Amino acid sequence: MTEVSNPNGIAVEFDNVSIVFGEKPQEALPLMDAGQDRAEIQSETGQVLGVHNCSLSVKEGEILVLMGLSGSGKSTLLRAVNGLNPVVRGATRVWNGREMTDVTHADAATLRDIRMHRVAMVFQQFGLLPWRTVRENVWLGLEISGMAKAERIARTDQQLALVGLTDWADRKVGELSGGMQQRVGLARAFATDAPILLMDEPFSALDPLIRTKLQDELLDLQQKLKRTIVFVSHDLDEAFKIGNRIAIMEGGRIVQCGTPQEIFSNPSNEYVADFVAHMNPLGVLCARDVMEPAEGTPAVTVGPGDDIREVMEIVGETGAPVGVIENGELLGQVTKTRVLQKLLDPRS
Repeated sequence: MTEVSNPNGIAVEFDNVSIVFGEKPQEALPLMDAGQDRAEIQSETGQVLGVHNCSLSVKEGEILVLMGLSGSGKSTLLRAVNGLNPVVRGATRVWNGREMTDVTHADAATLRDIRMHRVAMVFQQFGLLPWRTVRENVWLGLEISGMAKAERIARTDQQLALVGLTDWADRKVGELSGGMQQRVGLARAFATDAPILLMDEPFSALDPLIRTKLQDELLDLQQKLKRTIVFVSHDLDEAFKIGNRIAIMEGGRIVQCGTPQEIFSNPSNEYVADFVAHMNPLGVLCARDVMEPAEGTPAVTVGPGDDIREVMEIVGETGAPVGVIENGELLGQVTKTRVLQKLLDPRS
């Protein structure tokens, strides 16, 4: 199939998606629309609310993080992208290279094509086959699709080089550490060349140091490969580190979606505010987020997108306000007092 330019730049679209688990999901919809919570709906109907009226668009090349506590519906919504969770009302669509395909109402052949060529998935527990070597695990999707062995080997070895596992290609996966096994999972997903990648808490089972390293490696890979990634996490620091945007979920509903800076500075409710109250904002904020109206013309200036940690160092060294300049225009200034105020009260 000859691909064409995507006119809207949208790779994944959730259109008022509702998912209900149970034999009579339609009975739960009126209660969901009335705002009843999961416990009330289950008590009255025996059905379980998965997600309710979730609408969201994911841009090509974007990392969107679905964030929330356990049971918030983030994994449930993720699995609607490749049709693993049936949608009761609404629709999920993905860009197939020529047009948006309705996954929700797709026939079996279309779903197979989406899963083989358009959408790949990385699981929390890796999903590796222990009797296979690292190389054989990575080429699994290519093998199922019928790719010739020589081409499989070439594609697989290219991906193993990207994740630093070339020397481990012929080892059984059980000989690898948890972090290395997760790299195998990443390589397997990237090997298919699927433009959309679903990642369901892929690093949560790993030690903190390994988790941080793999987050960095994922961002490095994304710089090279430019995939569209929908990433599920319950760790706000992880979400703020890797996400271009974050959709925070509660009780099966999206309560806020925005950039890390938007969510930190303007949490939509107390649920979101409680999340951001326990995170480290230094990796999120930039000079623009902490500036105030300028008084005079500061001697030292920075750009509006400069990292707040670097700006704080300059303010500490000079002891004077630092100007924020863009295209020769003075936008404002950063002071010690303003930085502390923002760190203590994100909404200030």
